[in-house]
Amino acid sequence: MSAEFDITETLDVKGASCPMPVVKTKSAIDELAEGEVLEVLATDSGSMSDIDGWAQGTNGVELLDQVEDGDVYRHYVEKTA
Repeated sequence: MSAEFDITETLDVKGASCPMPVVKTKSAIDELAEGEVLEVLATDSGSMSDIDGWAQGTNGVELLDQVEDGDVYRHYVEKTA
């Protein structure tokens, strides 16, 4: 399955459980420039709601998509500011 946007960087947090996927996503997105997209690969099913909630409550990021790909959850986050 391919995303409809250009991925700047991929963050692999497979095997990590809450809250680490969100903590590592925030650290990685802080390193990106405005308009760049971070792909996050996680195996924690809770990351679907955790990353969604974090993105909704955080200025300067937008959750573009989330995809359940077998046992891997793919999250696409754009830095907007």
